[in-house]
Amino acid sequence: MARLTEDKPFLHPDCEITDASFGRYTEIGRGSRLAHSHIGDYSYCDRFADIANTTVGKFSNIAAYVRIGATDHPMEKASLHHFHYRSADYFDDESDDADWFKHRRTRRTTIGHDTWLGNGAQVRPEVTIGHGAIVAGGAIVTKDVAPYMIVAGIPAVSLRARFAPDVAERLLALAWWDWPHPRLRAALEDFRTLRAEEFLDRYE
Repeated sequence: MARLTEDKPFLHPDCEITDASFGRYTEIGRGSRLAHSHIGDYSYCDRFADIANTTVGKFSNIAAYVRIGATDHPMEKASLHHFHYRSADYFDDESDDADWFKHRRTRRTTIGHDTWLGNGAQVRPEVTIGHGAIVAGGAIVTKDVAPYMIVAGIPAVSLRARFAPDVAERLLALAWWDWPHPRLRAALEDFRTLRAEEFLDRYE
């Protein structure tokens, strides 16, 4: 029997999940932390990922120790420290700053379909990673990444496109990530053996 199911995510031990939702066939690695996020169908993260205020598309591959949507400290105020927004931890007569946390949750990060984020990569708030893009391990992404682009570095810069523009456009139009589960199974051998151009010729 398959380990992953469409009914509920496969959560490894020691995960911290707050206000998160999951699509079908999803998996969350040991010790990962998710907050105010959605994980799309077939997507997974490896060990100790930290994902906040993020919408992850379908078939996303998130390696260990990736951090997405890391929350900011209030740089424009007199203090960076969280005593003035996590105030209930410090003062018996005070509550947390609900407006600050609400503001943080509006700064959404978007990870596209069929993406790959390498070990230890970081993606800043309000950044969009396009469908099919690759983020190299250790990269820090501060700007949007185009579909099917490979980026690396600190801050991340474009290295090269995965495919020629016409192939990328054809893949986006095919949108195989929206196929139903039985169709994915029927095409499995072609996913395994065909180059992208050959796959497109067969399924367009």
